[in-house]
Amino acid sequence: MLNEKKSKVRSKGILFIVSAPSGAGKTTLCRTAVDFFPDLRHSISYTTRPPRENEVNDVDYHFITPDVFDRMLKKGEFLEWAEVHGYRYGTSVKDLDSVLKKGCNVILDIDVQGAKQVKERTGEFFFRQEEKWSAVFIFILPPSMKVCKERLKNRGKDDKETIKQRIANAKVEIKESMWYDYVIINDDLNAAFTILKSVITAERSKQERMERLVRKLYSK
Repeated sequence: MLNEKKSKVRSKGILFIVSAPSGAGKTTLCRTAVDFFPDLRHSISYTTRPPRENEVNDVDYHFITPDVFDRMLKKGEFLEWAEVHGYRYGTSVKDLDSVLKKGCNVILDIDVQGAKQVKERTGEFFFRQEEKWSAVFIFILPPSMKVCKERLKNRGKDDKETIKQRIANAKVEIKESMWYDYVIINDDLNAAFTILKSVITAERSKQERMERLVRKLYSK
């Protein structure tokens, strides 16, 4: 039996891009996946927005000033970045590279704007000279706009005007789900996670991703 934990041979890491409108349960699903898979890491985004209650710097986000974000952007340090609800968010190339080089997979919890930037760079961006980066795109949907609105109200983080804007944005973002590889409707959290878990497991075992590992293990 193959034992990847004991073997020194590592297959390259996979980027799992997860997007969703506000209120779909994306963050909870991503955190549950990281807790379940020992080789899955959550990429921590950089943001200019202030932390919410109970959010911890360098755990939930890297909270930085607009000036620092501008400097990172000018230096080309972001794989993707987007402005959402008046604040900017970005994913660090360096941070991703350090995880993927260890053979770990990474889950990116990013919005549609950022996901489009990553999609455009598929097959073009290199984390290692001998390997092209590989990404899987997953979209999480609430069961309905009514439920989405109720979830936003119940979490008590936003005022009425912000909720109204988030709902308007959600209607636009949902149309973008058509180009994602997988779509998961989060009507029940446990059922939705079962599907997400199946997607991650199947993608890790694809032949093209396992080929190098199998060649090294059986070439002796």
